[in-house]
Amino acid sequence: MTKTMRATSALLISVLTSLAAPSAQAAWALNMTQGVSDISRQIYSLHMIMLWVCVVIGVLVFGVMIYSIFAFRKSQGAIPDTTLTHSTKVEVIWTLVPVLILIGCAVPAARTLIQTEDATDTDMTIVVTGYQWKWGYEYRGSGVSFFSTLDRASNAARQLGSGLDPNTVPNYLLNVDNPLVVPAGVKIRLLLTAQDVIHSWWMPVVGVKKDAIPGLTNVAWFKVDADKVGVYRGQCAELCGRDHGFMPIVLDVRSKADFDRWLAEKKAAAQPTASPTTAAAPAGAPAPQAG
Repeated sequence: MTKTMRATSALLISVLTSLAAPSAQAAWALNMTQGVSDISRQIYSLHMIMLWVCVVIGVLVFGVMIYSIFAFRKSQGAIPDTTLTHSTKVEVIWTLVPVLILIGCAVPAARTLIQTEDATDTDMTIVVTGYQWKWGYEYRGSGVSFFSTLDRASNAARQLGSGLDPNTVPNYLLNVDNPLVVPAGVKIRLLLTAQDVIHSWWMPVVGVKKDAIPGLTNVAWFKVDADKVGVYRGQCAELCGRDHGFMPIVLDVRSKADFDRWLAEKKAAAQPTASPTTAAAPAGAPAPQAG
């Protein structure tokens, strides 16, 4: 067997193995989804406008090409026209039409892009820090912070020789131990950075995909609709090392009342417990003396 044949066989085996292996796919679909925020729906509408513009252009261009190939083929006696060397009118038309199309696409695209970067008038700020391979979240001004890593069930099933069937693990490779909890109907600002290499915080349902870069703070924002309480999933979208595929993002959207209770519990858990020497003495007992 030649080297080329061996390389081809190895590549084929690798591809077949990859296709047979269980993978992490969140709500696989052919088209972009509308999401659960106003800005994500605007992005979806812009996407559909561009898609249909491309479809119309493609149909017209390929339609004319296919018609010309069949209607003016040599077997039908077609003779090339060698007299047409220049037409100012045609050149103006095929220059002006694309310019108008680009302007028509640029206006709504620029408007949406400006809105995606408008992180003013936010009600909450969360610092997001990317690590190899986990996410750190800090609720600015509350004293609440934690790490979010791949859940134990997925981590166990992904190990070679574990004997566990990944298909039996709910949300395999798309679940974490500590999700990012946020209130619905509140505009939230994200300050994104990284501790080691470049990561990317990607949550499609809220229209956010922003790089987390060491030494740099990027800003993003989102506001989930008040009636869209639920759990949503995303992933790191920047190849960041060996375990890049194992640092998912889980967004737990709760009502304002539920979020306030959750935050109060986290604040209480973050408070240092009183030491025995500083605890209140029983009634009638002498106060502790400084030694």
